[in-house]
Amino acid sequence: MPELSEPSGDVVRLVRPIEPVAPSDPAAEPALRKRPRPGERRVQILQTLAAMLEQPGTERITTAALAARLQVSEAALYRHFASKAQMFEGLIEFIETSVFSLVNHIVEREAAGALQASRIAMMLLQFGEKNPGMARVMVGDALVFEHQRLGLRMNQFFDRVEGQLRQCLRLGLVASGSSTPSAQAQILASGLTALMVGRLQRYVRSDFRRSPTEHLDELLVRLTA
Repeated sequence: MPELSEPSGDVVRLVRPIEPVAPSDPAAEPALRKRPRPGERRVQILQTLAAMLEQPGTERITTAALAARLQVSEAALYRHFASKAQMFEGLIEFIETSVFSLVNHIVEREAAGALQASRIAMMLLQFGEKNPGMARVMVGDALVFEHQRLGLRMNQFFDRVEGQLRQCLRLGLVASGSSTPSAQAQILASGLTALMVGRLQRYVRSDFRRSPTEHLDELLVRLTA
């Protein structure tokens, strides 16, 4: 059974679920089916939700549709999650853990400044490109009809990203002798965050055809020069 990918210095992807296959002998199904390990079904539910969000043109995903894809009852879903909002929170937790683990790798490897900020921006957009369903969550497209707290949490995620960019840019500007490092870092961090959100929104609205990393290297060089 697939599991969530763990960050290891490279952009990670939420692994697609294995599609359930009906047994050839229905009468033998109870004997063949093994009880999932603790937490395994929960992971499978999140993987399936993420995979459904990757389908172009997908609107609101219902628990009925999710249960049907997993070939379980809706009641079975609620044995693992108290609500659909809690399922989306599971996806957001994967986004937060993956992205900020990778941010920490970048901060440890690169000197503070424009290069470090550019690496963070590139990584976040690569993460969205490799995880289209997550990109829909990140820009709020998948959360329109869901609980308000989910959208607020994603806003806080980008506020945190912007704060990290501001910190590394400020340190670089201080080292270079800038007379207004805080003000300059705020402007650049705000612009980079807006760029990331805009690129992810375009990626989602194009049904994942327009790459969020298109010509990104050249653009980041110009923005952070």
